[in-house]
Amino acid sequence: MQVTFLIWMITIAVTIAFFVYEFFAHVRTPHEPTIRESALWSGFYIGLALLFGVGIGVVSGWTYGGEYFAGYLTEKALSIDNLFVFLLVMTAFAVPKIYQQKVLMIGIIIALVLRGGFIAVGAVLISNLSWIFYVFGALLLFLAYRQAFADHNANPADSRLMRFVRRTLPVTEEYHGDRLTARVDGKRMVTPMLLTVIAIGFVDLIFAVDSIPAIYGLTNEAYIVFTANAFALMGLRQLFFLIGGLLQRLVYLPQGLAVILGFIGVKLVLHALHVNELPFVNGGEHVEWAPEIPIWFSLVFIGATIAVATVASLWKTRSDRKRDEAAVTEV
Repeated sequence: MQVTFLIWMITIAVTIAFFVYEFFAHVRTPHEPTIRESALWSGFYIGLALLFGVGIGVVSGWTYGGEYFAGYLTEKALSIDNLFVFLLVMTAFAVPKIYQQKVLMIGIIIALVLRGGFIAVGAVLISNLSWIFYVFGALLLFLAYRQAFADHNANPADSRLMRFVRRTLPVTEEYHGDRLTARVDGKRMVTPMLLTVIAIGFVDLIFAVDSIPAIYGLTNEAYIVFTANAFALMGLRQLFFLIGGLLQRLVYLPQGLAVILGFIGVKLVLHALHVNELPFVNGGEHVEWAPEIPIWFSLVFIGATIAVATVASLWKTRSDRKRDEAAVTEV
C-alpha cells in the first residue's frame, strides 16, 4: 500500500481539525448533550469511517479494505470497553454531567496521542525485527487472559496511583467548575477534575498497550492502523452519551474482547512461525505448515464475536431484570 508523505500529513491535519472543531463547537461550553445530538454525530462519524474504508478498498484493493474494516471493528469494540472504564472513573470521582464532555474529550485526545506514539514504534519494530510478532502474540494472549478474568468493577478513585497523587498534591474536596486547579484560602490546589484526567490518562495508556498489538495482528500497514484508531475514537464522546445506559448492560463485552485478543494473538504467533528467522526455532527457517489466517476470516470472526457478546449480554441483563421484578412481585 503506497501512502505518500503528503497523504500522511493531510490525514493527520484533518484528524486534528475534527478534534479542534469538536472542542470549539461542542465541548468548550459545558452542557449535557441531548440524545438527538449524540445520535446524529455518532451516525455521522460511523458513516464517515465506513465510507473511508470503502475508499481504501476502491483505491488500494479490498485486501487492504478488509484489513481496515477488521481493524476498525476491533478498535471500536476496545474503545467501547474503554468508555465503560471512563464511566467508572467519572462515577468514582462524581464528575458533574455538564463537565463530562470535557473529561471525555481530554481522555480521547490522550488516547489518540498515546496510540499514535505506539503506532510509530510498532511500525519501526515490525519493519526491522520479524521476531517481534512472537512478542506481540504472547502479549495479546496474556492480555486476553487478563481481560477475561480481571475485576472490571474496581474503584479507579482508590487505585495506588490515585492514593499516591492525593498524598503528593493538595486536593480540594469540591469541583471548581471545569478547572483543573483552584486557589483556596490563598493556596493553589488541584481539583478532583485533575485527578479524573490523570486516572483517564492512565487508563488510556493501558488500552493503548492492548489495542496497538491487536491491530498490528490484522495489518502491517501503519496508515491503516492509524486511520482505524482515529475513526474508532472519533464520535466516541457522543457515543458515550448515546449508549450510556447500555454500557452497564454489556456484561459479556470483556469476555468477547478477550476472545478477539486471544484469536489475534494466535494469528500473530502463526504469522511469526510463517516468517520465522529465529535460529532456535526450526533452524531459523520458515515454518511452512503454519497457516496464514486470511483477513476475510478475521473480519467475520471479529464481527461475529462482537455480535454474540452483545446479544448474550442483553439477553442476560433482560433475564436478570425479569427475575428481580418477579422476586419483588412475590414479596
